[in-house]
Amino acid sequence: IDCSITIIDCYDQTTNAMGKTKRRREEEEDSIIDDGSVDDDASANDADDVKSVEEEDDINDIEDKPIEKKKKVRKLKLSATEDFNAKLQKRGIVYISRVPPRMTPSKVKTLLSDFGTITRVYLVEEDKTKRKKRRKAGGSGGKRYTEGWVEFESKKRAEEAGEALNMSRITNHKGSPHYDDFWNIKFLKGFKWSHLTEKVAYERRVREQKLRVEMMEVRRENASYIAQVEAGKKLDHIEERQRRRQDKQGGGSKDAGQETKRRKIKQKKPFEGDKKAGVSLFI
Repeated sequence: IDCSITIIDCYDQTTNAMGKTKRRREEEEDSIIDDGSVDDDASANDADDVKSVEEEDDINDIEDKPIEKKKKVRKLKLSATEDFNAKLQKRGIVYISRVPPRMTPSKVKTLLSDFGTITRVYLVEEDKTKRKKRRKAGGSGGKRYTEGWVEFESKKRAEEAGEALNMSRITNHKGSPHYDDFWNIKFLKGFKWSHLTEKVAYERRVREQKLRVEMMEVRRENASYIAQVEAGKKLDHIEERQRRRQDKQGGGSKDAGQETKRRKIKQKKPFEGDKKAGVSLFI
């Protein structure tokens, strides 16, 4: 009986201990859940504050930045392009074979504008080497032009300008620097501005290709010169090594090596005549 009572007491004690531990765990879980909810509320409030600050900064940046207007792309109509091509067909071009010194495109335009409206002017600059030579010789260093093309709005006006101005004085004012210069001008029938642009582009390509070929030749010459220099250095090194080897062998061998060898040629003895008679046969 006593043993049974002790077993029952031990069972009651274990059940009470297990119940206490279970209650303690439940209380701890409830506290953890309560703390987590508080932390979530605090983090949510902080996130809202950060979002509000970022939104205010974005608004301020937008106010500071200037508003960029989108450029409108104007689409050309087919009728407009056809009208432009028709205008191009009506234009005429005159050629100036010689442009006098101190003549500029603006001057050419003002002088020829008396015959009609001018749309485009193109003058070819002289070579830079000629300009440098002239400057070294004491001449003016200003820009000069060799030839030019002028486009009129009307072919008729261009033809009239070519016929009227060819071999005539540029100006009648005696104080002008162009008083003694004459126009060398001619109307180009069937010539278009597109032909001129193609010509200029072709000349530019030829110039670039020529320059490229010259650069290749210079590089090839430079490479060959460097190769020859390197070969000369190797030969000098070989000669220096041979000289040091001879110096180590001794001075006698050096002197013997420097002696010149004489060729021995077999010669026949000259005829001296009869010695007994004492008289030569040639006398």
